[in-house]
Amino acid sequence: MFACIYSSNVNEELIDFAYAFSPVVEHTKPNTVTLDVAGCELMFGSPYGLAADLAARAKRPRAQGGLDSRVNVAIAGNPDTAIHAALHLPGISFVAEGEELTCLQDFLIESIEYSLVNVEAKQAEQILETLKLWGVQTFGAFAALPVTGVSERLGQEGVHLQALAAGKTKRHLKSKQPAPVFSNAIELDHPITELEPLSFIYARLLNQLCATLSSYALATNELLIVMTLENKTVHQRKLSLPHPLLDHKVFLKLLLLDTEMHPPPAGVVGLIISCEPVKPRVIQNGLFVPLAPAPDKLELTLARLAKLVGETNIGSPSLLDTHRPDAFTMKRFALPTKLDARRRRKTATNRQTIPPDPRRRLGFRMFRPPLRAVVQSERGWPAEISAWGKQRSVYGKVVRLAGPWRSTGDWWRTDHWARDEWDVALGPATKNQYVETQSLYRIYRELNSGVWFVEGSYD
Repeated sequence: MFACIYSSNVNEELIDFAYAFSPVVEHTKPNTVTLDVAGCELMFGSPYGLAADLAARAKRPRAQGGLDSRVNVAIAGNPDTAIHAALHLPGISFVAEGEELTCLQDFLIESIEYSLVNVEAKQAEQILETLKLWGVQTFGAFAALPVTGVSERLGQEGVHLQALAAGKTKRHLKSKQPAPVFSNAIELDHPITELEPLSFIYARLLNQLCATLSSYALATNELLIVMTLENKTVHQRKLSLPHPLLDHKVFLKLLLLDTEMHPPPAGVVGLIISCEPVKPRVIQNGLFVPLAPAPDKLELTLARLAKLVGETNIGSPSLLDTHRPDAFTMKRFALPTKLDARRRRKTATNRQTIPPDPRRRLGFRMFRPPLRAVVQSERGWPAEISAWGKQRSVYGKVVRLAGPWRSTGDWWRTDHWARDEWDVALGPATKNQYVETQSLYRIYRELNSGVWFVEGSYD
């Protein structure tokens, strides 16, 4: 048996209301839901009693689980008959099996729900127009036509519409599954202030979360932890993973390491763990390629190192968008995917660039740290340089130079910089050697301290 509920002013709430009577619910169209009520007699009695209970509960206020609205309820042996009856008959309707045409025969042919038998709107309009030319105005008149003639003149779509008008269709409901919830929560009777009892709560919630992800063949690369503290505040942490994982043991270790580095300021009385579901990453290894380290082991290693040296001192160096010399920051380490590599190659292909002239290439080798130098100046220009380090030394007379180029920035900060840069060619200390032994260097002088440095050499 099937039941259909129609309400003229309730739509989304009608679906949740229907789930209270049956686990199989189809959202047929706006303001209309269809239920499979087979087997519900043990709870609600006869089918008519079920329909009466549906209509009575819908009149209740929303606070009491109702809809605060009148609804049309129809019970029938097939869902399409119940839908037509609920849409056109007010109140409660009961259609016994075999008596479908008795209920539907007076309905106008224009009101037939052709989408129930997968007939397109344009085809349905043409068929209905043809039926009107034949003088067919109701469901009963359409059902009385010979099936062979309908098939020859209207095609299979016409046959399907005739079966729909006669109440003889058979189909399964397209059950509306509730949206999956990838979140677990727990409320505690007593506040937790130590890490060991909190780890048991972590393990319980993570097991449930990973089981839900596994049932949908998904993984996650982001965990969100929201802790409700006993001082009525909220402590929130987010773990972003560079690789989708589905291992509750790895998640537990990562959460414990993060909690040790960022402990909550008060006792925990409530905990919510949610995640962002993504498709798992599948890697096909080559037959003769050695196995790479597992991503979960790499993530745990990085987490342990972050606990030892600090989160800001581990990761991948990335240049900052600034003119500050040698400025960089540490970003979270993440291996580039094949998709990122393809995008970079595509961008490089689309970018129209002029190929560099190989005769004009000039490399620069930076000294880390830069060599502190003693520079003799003539009229403000460097004339002779002497610099020594543990691994190299630079000295000689300046035979050619270019500059200075002044760069300053971050004047509002305590570590602002200001310096003059020069490109110099150093010749031999004696005049008997040839000029071909000249070397090119980049030197600069800090304007605040007046100290000279050799930053690197040109190759």
